[in-house]
Amino acid sequence: MSDNTQLWNEDLAPTNESQRTWRWYHFAALWVGMVMCIPAYTLAASLIEGGMSAGQAVLTVFLANTIVLLPMLLIGHAGTKYGIPYAVLARASFGTSGARLPALMRAIVACGWYGIQTWFGGQMIYTLLGVMTGGEIGGARIAGLGINGAQLLCFVAFWAVQFWYIVHGMDAIRKLETYTAPLKIIICFVLLGWVYQKAGGFGTLLDQPSQFVEGGRKAGQFWPTFWPSLTAMIGFWATLALNIPDFTRFAKTQRDQVLGQSVGLPVPMGMLAALAVIVTSATVVLYGKAIWDPVDLASRMSGVAVLVALVILLIDTVSVNLAANLVGPAYDFSALAPKHISYRTGGYITAGIALAMMPWKLLETTQGYIFTWLIGYSALLGPIAGVLIVDYYLIRKTELNVGALYVGNGEYSYTNGWNSAALLAFAFGVAPNVPGFLNAAFPASFGDVGAGFKLIYTYAWFVGIAIAAVVYGILMKGRSAKAVPPAIPENA
Repeated sequence: MSDNTQLWNEDLAPTNESQRTWRWYHFAALWVGMVMCIPAYTLAASLIEGGMSAGQAVLTVFLANTIVLLPMLLIGHAGTKYGIPYAVLARASFGTSGARLPALMRAIVACGWYGIQTWFGGQMIYTLLGVMTGGEIGGARIAGLGINGAQLLCFVAFWAVQFWYIVHGMDAIRKLETYTAPLKIIICFVLLGWVYQKAGGFGTLLDQPSQFVEGGRKAGQFWPTFWPSLTAMIGFWATLALNIPDFTRFAKTQRDQVLGQSVGLPVPMGMLAALAVIVTSATVVLYGKAIWDPVDLASRMSGVAVLVALVILLIDTVSVNLAANLVGPAYDFSALAPKHISYRTGGYITAGIALAMMPWKLLETTQGYIFTWLIGYSALLGPIAGVLIVDYYLIRKTELNVGALYVGNGEYSYTNGWNSAALLAFAFGVAPNVPGFLNAAFPASFGDVGAGFKLIYTYAWFVGIAIAAVVYGILMKGRSAKAVPPAIPENA
């Protein structure tokens, strides 16, 4: 059993019948809960700032989420069929040791998102304290950090609040998402009614034409803007497209995970983008400028409405952050060293890295947010999705030897636990996007990488998933499997 302790613990083991309690409405509620978040609300802002009309921005968000739904459903199938998390599923293609590479990449990206959402939560506390005290708090910015002491304390306070759910696990998160999802939908309609009454309508932003038409500031540049924007919008949920088995492993049936996700993701994302555009349009009438930040908008409300709005936003941010950005990396870190790292310990590691990443620096500019952060990590995660999908559907025909996923000398051990085909496919998928990423992240040093590489980078997720899928399929064609290993270990 000593070999198994490196690949198995109770958190990574396949779910049993009693654990499969998630019905379709739990998945729909999960997605509504995750969709209704501040970063998703502000996505439309980045698109309109880039020159799109309100309709173009909403359609781009909807289309991106319809596209990313497909790999979610495909990869989620394995979670429901075998009850295994993403970090274990990756062993079938990358190898029992090699799977640590995609698990770690997914985990680091999630840590960044966990930090971003925690920063938003801290900013709400900071705003609420400012409203209560009647002015700015915190004083001068701290050298090297770029934020003041009060902002730092609020960030750390919100970070600390979320620890309760790390301790209490997945069922507590499921209950939080299920109970808060209806509240979020109600609040959206209340917000629409509030701005309509206050502004006497929905404002003029809705009527503004696209800046890509003749006479606009970006005339004739729609497609060069649309494709990187679409890629970035896909990148927004590209993390969940990989680790969706972490949730679907608790589904009662395949129908539950497929129906729940199909209902819960594309349409709510499109509706949230529309809500953001409508509400922001009304803020032009109310405040003389477009206010895309819902925290800023909440701070401008009067009376008890400020408190209610900010408390709701706080609850929303907690529920989103835990579901979207804690569960996945907690499993991923556990898979790195199952003997020493439990799901709970993985959650602690996630929270610790998120604290150290200084997430506010990722959000300083729209350029950095979209072209460096969103597209950059989609270039990494797309190839992993390509490998997983081809392996599971074309190579394995959806048939996995679950026992072999938990032992180091079975058919998924390949060469010393590493599958060179998956590693090469991943490398080939990432390589074409590296010059474009360097140009976006460090323009002063890598400003002259060539128009071709810049163009490829605008399609980063599509390029990565396609190349990795083709290369992996070619390299794995006709490869024979090793002998069938023992059954799933019952304990370590």
